[in-house]
Amino acid sequence: MATTTAAQKKAQAKAEYDAFLAACPSRRLLDRIADKWVTLVLAALRSDGPPRPGADCAGAPRPMRYSELARRLAGVSQKMLTQTLRSLERDGLVTRTVTPTVPVTVTYELTDLGLSLHEVVRGLKGWAETHMDDVFAHRATYDDRAG
Repeated sequence: MATTTAAQKKAQAKAEYDAFLAACPSRRLLDRIADKWVTLVLAALRSDGPPRPGADCAGAPRPMRYSELARRLAGVSQKMLTQTLRSLERDGLVTRTVTPTVPVTVTYELTDLGLSLHEVVRGLKGWAETHMDDVFAHRATYDDRAG
């Protein structure tokens, strides 16, 4: 009987992830990523604002304060933004940095893992903004036929 190392077991489990299977843990991750506020926070954290020092283009990753995120995400409650940021930090997508100033400064920034997801989320956000009129037109046509 051959022994399997921890790295081999991890690689085997990773190869077996299939979100189409009901028991696959990747479904829970998809549920989290598909949440409206998670998507918008991930898109906002790499904002179209000024680049941080050393970055070579606008929209480059930069830390954002809680209040800046709250302003950018119109309609999000304080409770929902806090819960969303905590879940993203727990998943390793965001880092939270506390600077001991008066008052305390708290900033959030995408991790490398978060940046890898950010590109996908920004693409989805852009698609929705670009095609919203098409979707409205199709809905109206469908509703006219169905009604």
